[in-house]
Amino acid sequence: MRAIADLVRPFAERRILVAKDLIAYFEDVQEFTVAELPPIPGTVRPTGIEPGRIVGCGALHVMWDDIAEIRTLAVDTRFKGRGVGSALLRALIIRARSLDLKRLFCLTFEVGFFSQHGFHEIAGTPVGTDAFAEIVRSHDDGVAEFLDLARVKPNTLGNTRMLLEL
Repeated sequence: MRAIADLVRPFAERRILVAKDLIAYFEDVQEFTVAELPPIPGTVRPTGIEPGRIVGCGALHVMWDDIAEIRTLAVDTRFKGRGVGSALLRALIIRARSLDLKRLFCLTFEVGFFSQHGFHEIAGTPVGTDAFAEIVRSHDDGVAEFLDLARVKPNTLGNTRMLLEL
């Protein structure tokens, strides 16, 4: 979890991802999928990247009966464009299907990336009023972002709301 926090930190500092305390990563450990650099003899690695190092992460946060959020999808910038993010997203989609979820939500600046994977832009919150009334009770900042609550507006300014129907 410390490696995930270290990977995410530069994105959080640039307000691309939400900043979280280390304890939040430990509490959400079961939600994460990681991409780890395998040991391949003779492979040239970017400086400072040793085999076994986490080079990408993403989380699946179930929010209600049929919907989950893709969260904290990040890839070490030295591995951008190599399919790491796509592989992580595919793994999270497979996990969502295994849980019989019907929809995946994300809040992102990477509209093109998510569009390539079947997500489309939406307005508002994709749950009914009954679900909204229950979900709003969560203390999770990510859930507050999902619900578009005013208290998280400074964190989400400029992000695009997207949805994938499974």
